[in-house]
This record gives sequence, structure tokens and C-alpha cells, in this order.
Amino acid sequence: MEYRMLGRTGLKVSKLAFGGSSLGSVFRSVAEEDGIRTVHVALDHGINLIDTAPFYGLTKAETVLGKALKGVARDRYLLATKVGRYGYKQEDFDFSAARVTASIEESLGRLGIETIDFIQVHDMEFGDLQQIIHETLPALRRAQEQGKVRFVGITCLPVRLYREVMEQVVVDQIQSYCHYALNDTALADILPYLKEKEVGIFNSAPLAMRLLTQDGPPAWHPAPAEVQAKCAEAAAYCAARGADLAKLALQFSVAHPEMHTTIVGTANPDRILENIRQIEEPLDLELLAGVQEILKPIHNVTWTSGRPENN
Repeated sequence: MEYRMLGRTGLKVSKLAFGGSSLGSVFRSVAEEDGIRTVHVALDHGINLIDTAPFYGLTKAETVLGKALKGVARDRYLLATKVGRYGYKQEDFDFSAARVTASIEESLGRLGIETIDFIQVHDMEFGDLQQIIHETLPALRRAQEQGKVRFVGITCLPVRLYREVMEQVVVDQIQSYCHYALNDTALADILPYLKEKEVGIFNSAPLAMRLLTQDGPPAWHPAPAEVQAKCAEAAAYCAARGADLAKLALQFSVAHPEMHTTIVGTANPDRILENIRQIEEPLDLELLAGVQEILKPIHNVTWTSGRPENN
């Protein structure tokens, strides 16, 4: 496993990270013991960063992860979780100082740890950015001063919001999803800015929430029809050549050296082991070129998320 320096944090993170959403049965019903075993396999094969959130499975993911980490030496992993999002509706977001402060305590309890390595504002596009800048992030910094968290970050879908927030307040790390994948590389456009700010980068959803798979995305996927159609065409192109689009997508995302870590979510121990092996194999450049040509008409076509003023 290759490890990369994460911005100015001084930490080295595995280029592949473990995403905890599947532990909360977000995509399918998952047996607790399978989720726990998957975490152990990930750690045993070099992954040292785990990302989760109270929102995943409505606290189930954090609870299962806490059980998985019981008895595991604390220096074997870095743990990231989030505050601000607690459900699916707009009213389930609360970025107030009081709520995020309480949320940190709740996560510490569920996870069974004393310090969270990375605390992140979850899907900040659903909030008032001025509240996040002047209330939420200062509350997280106070938790940092108290030793409850080590680093403070932000997450969202709209890429432009990172610069908007970081022009006004310092953050240590960002997490971007669906914006450095085969069909959408918008995150790469702001890499010089992020490098200048010495910000750590978590790149998540390299399969674009299953758009880039042979089976295709779930019914709830927000991608426009033309994006889904082109991704299906790319999957068929790969299949006709005895290849797997998901493998190519993962390899593509991880290959960029300035994407400090790429997060994959699964609660299948065999799958995480397969992912770890896949990223060590060379990219098929001919296959990649063919897929990129298919996806060119919808490159960087995305969807809206959050409040209208944040899109």
C-alpha cells in the first residue's frame, strides 16, 4: 500500500481509504459481523483511514464501526467522521454550534474513542455558508482546542464552494465526492488552489455512486438521464472487451498522486480485498482512452445539491 502526505497535517494516509457508509446498510442490508470483518481486512491490508458519519444508517454505521475497532490499537488507524447532517430532509441538517458540539460527543461515544482525527462539516451546501464560517467551524476549532478532534474539514458536492469558504476561513481538509472520477474531474481544476492552501484531500465515490459499474446506479441516483446513458454505454464497452468499468474507475481515481486518498465503501470483506489488489495493477491505457471518448459528451455534467443559492 502506498501512503501519501495529507496536506499540512503531517500525516501519511493510505491512497485507498475505507468508507463506512455501507456499515450502516445504506445500499443493502448488511450483517453486522460482515461489516466488522471488512473493517479488519481493510486494516490488515494497509488501509489506515476510515471515514464515516452519524448520517450513515442514522448512526448505525458509527455504532458498527465502534464495535469493529474495539480492541484495535489506536495507532493503527485514522478516523474521520462528520457533523451537521442527521437525516434525509432539509430539517435534518443542523449546523448550530450547540448541535455540532453535542454531535462530536455522541460520535465519540458510539465509536468508543477519545479523539476524532478528522471532524468534517457534512454536506455544507445544505446550510447557510455564513453560519458555517462564523459558527460551525469555530465550534469545531474549540473542540480541537479541547483535544476532542485533531483536524477540521468540510464536505460538499458543489466544487466552487470550497474556494468560497476557504477564502474566509482556514480548514485542514476537504472531502469531495463524484468530482474526480472517469465521468467528472471537476475537482482537478482546483487542485492548484488546494495545494496552495496545503489542504488534505479526501476523494470519495470513485464509482460515482455506482454510475460507473456494470450493474448501473440505484434508482434514486440524481445524475441526469444522459449521464446515466453514457455511463451504461461505457460499461457495455468494457464488458465487450472482457473488462470491468468499476475496476477501471477505481484505478483511474487512485492513480492521481495529488488525490491524497480515495474512499471506497463496502461491507464485503472479499470486495475490499479485491479493491486493494486492483489498485496495484497497471491501468489499461487503451481501455481508458476508449471509455473517456464515450464519456466526453457528458464530462463534468453534474447535478444540484443543497440550497439553490449554493449551486
